[in-house]
Order: sequence, then C-alpha cells, then structure tokens
Amino acid sequence: MTALRLDFEDDFTGPGLRADLWVDHYLPHWTTPERSHARYDVDARGLRLRIDADQPDWRPEDAPLRVSNIQTGSHAGTHRHRPDGLKIRTPVPTSLLWAPSAGRVEVTVTASADENCMLAAWLVGTEHLSPRDSGEICLFEIDAAAVGPSSLRARCGIKAHHDDRLRTDMTEVEIPVPAGIAHTWAAEWGPDGTTITCEGETVRVLPQTPDYPLFLLIDLFEIGPPSGAYPKSARVHTVRGWSPSE
Repeated sequence: MTALRLDFEDDFTGPGLRADLWVDHYLPHWTTPERSHARYDVDARGLRLRIDADQPDWRPEDAPLRVSNIQTGSHAGTHRHRPDGLKIRTPVPTSLLWAPSAGRVEVTVTASADENCMLAAWLVGTEHLSPRDSGEICLFEIDAAAVGPSSLRARCGIKAHHDDRLRTDMTEVEIPVPAGIAHTWAAEWGPDGTTITCEGETVRVLPQTPDYPLFLLIDLFEIGPPSGAYPKSARVHTVRGWSPSE
C-alpha cells in the first residue's frame, strides 16, 4: 500500500459541525433542502445523528424513508443509487472537502438500537469526473434489529452501481460488540484492493477497489413508517482519514 498521511480528523468537540469538513445534507441534489438536511447535535460524546418525529421523508417517492447524514463534499449527480426516478431537484456546487482516490478511513460509532433504524458508512464515487465513477466501498450497514446484547451483524463490501469495472460483493459479518458500545471500523483501499476491519480485526479482503475520488457518507436511516419513541439516534465519535503522501 502507498505511504499515507493523516489529512482528515474530527472528534466533534467543537460548538457545532465543521463546515470545512462536512456537508450536513444527504445527497441534496436529488431532493429539497428541508428534506435532505440532517438532524443532529454535538456534546461531550461526539455527534449524535437523530431522526425526529417531525422529520420529513427524504423524497416523497421513497416514503417512508427518513435520514440524517453528513458527507465530505457534494456534486450534482453523486450516488445514482436508484434505477428509477432520480432527477436533480436542487443544484449544488461541486465541493471536494475530502475525496481521496486511495487511502484509509477510520470511523468510530455507537450503532442505533432504535426501531427500524440503520446506521451506515460508505465511500462513494463523486462522479464529478465521470458518471462511470460510481462505485462504493461499504464500511458497514448496521440494522437496529441486528444489534444484540453481546454482538451485532453488519453488511460490508463493494457495490458496483454504474461502474462496469467493478462487481458487487457484499456479505454479512458478525462483530462481538454489545449494544451501546462504541467501536471502530476502517477501510484501506488502493491499487492492491480493499481491506475492511472492525476493532482492528480484518472482516473483508477484496481484490477490487474504486480508483477515483470518493466521498465519505455517514448516515442514520429510519426505514419504514414512524413508530416507537423519538428522537431515534446513533453516535459518531471520531473520524480520521489518510490520503497518499505522494
């Protein structure tokens, strides 16, 4: 792997979310600002992503689906993850706050155990150079129903989306982390492939990797009709990223 330098770091200890590192909207070009805007707060434990009782669906066409997300940039066209109905509704500037083509990222989180929620972290192709550059490294997707008293299950791997140079390779892994406990996921990617780890243990080694700029997205979803107690939440404690040093 190429030598790397730490060039992205946030422990969410400031008075609010850092605008030089994060966009606090989920894929805002596909919807409208009041629907894409994240609900969150920052305290001594880091960033708390929330789903609030009065939060609108991300897109009316996808209802019921609500999301609070932070991402390391924006581009009108990034992440065409649905085969139907996506059109640009809100033009956004191309902003590459952190979008390496190779590197390493570490994300420390506490997963949500709230009904119908999913916490996820993805590296997705920015597509600002080509719509073909759409592949994704999925660090984790953790459904609340998969968070147990002694372990959790998560999906991770590669999604090709519209990149015919990649093939989708996702699987579910079990991690010995109890509910309510912070844990660190990492992905390292470059010419030799992609490695995904959790708590320092390797969970996936993949021979393929996207070789173009990627945004980091961290998101809390509520998938399904409103139910249970609000707010629903998950924690993001720290994020660190490395890019090639040359």
